[in-house]
Amino acid sequence: MMSNKEGDFVWYELLTTDSAKAREFYSKILGWTYTDNAMDGFSYWLATAKDADTGESHEIAGVMELTPDMLEAGAQPAWMGYIGVDNADATVAAVKADGGGEHIPPTDIPGIGRFAMIHDPQGVIFYIMQDTSGGHSLAFAADKPRIGHCAWNELYTTDQTAAWEFYSKHFGWSKDGEMDMGPMGTYDFIRHGGVIGAMMHKPEQQPVACWQFYFRVASIEAVVTTITENGGQVLMPPQEVPGGDFIVVGLDPTGAAFAVVGTK
Repeated sequence: MMSNKEGDFVWYELLTTDSAKAREFYSKILGWTYTDNAMDGFSYWLATAKDADTGESHEIAGVMELTPDMLEAGAQPAWMGYIGVDNADATVAAVKADGGGEHIPPTDIPGIGRFAMIHDPQGVIFYIMQDTSGGHSLAFAADKPRIGHCAWNELYTTDQTAAWEFYSKHFGWSKDGEMDMGPMGTYDFIRHGGVIGAMMHKPEQQPVACWQFYFRVASIEAVVTTITENGGQVLMPPQEVPGGDFIVVGLDPTGAAFAVVGTK
């Protein structure tokens, strides 16, 4: 496959207070298996999804246990996304010049790439990654529905106009129509090659502006039971979305918000 282009979502990462509990939970609902990839004193596991049709395995996400120092600094369980860039240092500099900020400066991961943790002008935190491995990520399934892969990237922002200006400028995204949500405003679809997700105004009940990622499951009905039986909470029961899929939003056993999408 061709390499990912700048602006693609290339990786996802769960920050958690209990890696073992989180890994067991997502294995139950997404079918993931894991490989220990601990580095420099950090607990880090690589989550892999297997294609039921071809038997191929693809790495989707990392599961990292928060250290005491991270927790003391205010870190909480959460899902994070990585956006691919051509030059991490140049992107960080440009983001900072446009009102964004830096949490982790550009840092090398030998054999993988150069990453940084940044935030947009509205305070939404995410990672960027400059790949040096030469590989192609299918963590976000842009080509077809894939069980266990991310299927949708959703931004809750406090300023959609400013968010569009920021992400279009730095990652080449474009708006591909909108859906009227009444008092909640519009749900704006994001195109980058294909449609990769959407952005909307942050709902009042949402604690902070953030990204939310939807991972695909085989059965939306079965996953509701699996979530509750394995220590999670269902915050939003199945709701139908355009195209015939259904979505569920919940909390995993360590308190991280997550979302899944699938058919009945």
